Amino acid sequence: MAKVKTFFTCQQCGFQSPKWLGKCPDCNQWNTLVEEQSQPLPGSRALPTPGKPQKMCEITNSAEDRVSCGLAELDRTLGGGLVAGSLILIGGDPGIGKSTLLLQTANQLGKRGKALYVTAEESPRQVKMRGDRLGAASDNLYLLAETSLEQIRKRVSELKPDFLIIDSIQTIFTSSVESAPGSVSQVRECAGQLMMLAKGEGIPTFLVGHVTKDGSIAGPRVLEHMVDTVLYFEGDPGHPYRILRAVKNRFGSTNEIGVFEMQENGLREVSNPSELFLAERPEKTPGSVVVPALEGTRPILVELQALVSGSSFGTPQRTAIGIDHKRMALLIAILDKKVELQLAGQDIFVNVAGGVRVDEPAIDLATIAALASSHLNRAIEAQTVIFGEVGLTGEVRAVSQPELRVKEAARLGFNRCILPQGCLKNLKPPRGMKLIPIRHASELIDLIFN
Repeated sequence: MAKVKTFFTCQQCGFQSPKWLGKCPDCNQWNTLVEEQSQPLPGSRALPTPGKPQKMCEITNSAEDRVSCGLAELDRTLGGGLVAGSLILIGGDPGIGKSTLLLQTANQLGKRGKALYVTAEESPRQVKMRGDRLGAASDNLYLLAETSLEQIRKRVSELKPDFLIIDSIQTIFTSSVESAPGSVSQVRECAGQLMMLAKGEGIPTFLVGHVTKDGSIAGPRVLEHMVDTVLYFEGDPGHPYRILRAVKNRFGSTNEIGVFEMQENGLREVSNPSELFLAERPEKTPGSVVVPALEGTRPILVELQALVSGSSFGTPQRTAIGIDHKRMALLIAILDKKVELQLAGQDIFVNVAGGVRVDEPAIDLATIAALASSHLNRAIEAQTVIFGEVGLTGEVRAVSQPELRVKEAARLGFNRCILPQGCLKNLKPPRGMKLIPIRHASELIDLIFN
């Protein structure tokens, strides 16, 4: 019989050491190494049907390989629907709505086949109470309260479901590993066996993942490499809106997002997020500007707000919510040096209304406009949208997909668009939309305030 080996594993990054260490040398976290034991596994993990070499040109696929989840926003984020045998990991903060989203998804999938929802954190009655509130009453929706991976695999082989949901991977354990549930070894081993189950049986599988205090998915980093798709469910606790963002997707784009609104009876899809984010926009108010941001293939109009006021302290405050803080500092320096607006001694606050986060450089020009509007105390025309990237010398650079941004703005009633000169190539303005190209950030001040 093989000897059992003892080692210490970091619960943050998965680093292993033959002896205990107070500080992990890989991730520099303190008191994260936990003693674990390794035992040889009986047999090897392999697919039920051995693979055979095939010619690439002889392999065929079709659009029927994808199955709709019943939620258009989730389908968009996944790249068009579920792929047979795919393994999908969904992470997010506690209470953000992960279980609610997957229970609604399981109810919709139950209309297309057998859906098995495995809950390892709640009792069947608790899930039933949530299901009654969400209206989850599909005849083919099955519920299993179990934490043992061996029992889960046994029930899957008996029921033969078409879809499988595990809530959550950190609470599932296998008897082949001696460590406690939620440890690095348990999460890695359980995820590996579930991956083999999904690939071998062709069952699309959802995994719910807990997150650590820094926002990353708990467990080893290899967990995100093993799955096909990683989705993050984001949202501000003070806002009812939730954003489902793909950070990894082997079957589609990683730039797509899905927008939901949390209501009493569950999550409601938001098919037109632009109208939602602009519903309470104040008009004729200094420091407010609308920018058409692009999330994947979807243009979204969001309101960018800025507040510039005199500082009563020696060091002015700089606060950014919804945009990169370092990017905001760069744009303030450009305004001070290239546009000659004195902002060095001012407190500056920038916010993207609605709780959404925008990371693309196309919001640079709008950020400069909002800062200048608040500093000069002059409002920007209400029917104006602004987008463009700004370089360190103040030049305005072209951004991707300008036609989508302009069309979305025109559809919502905006009639004036300030954009980079380089975006005018092959761009036909929609009816009623006036395009104003600029080359330098200093031209923006003359256009909107003179």
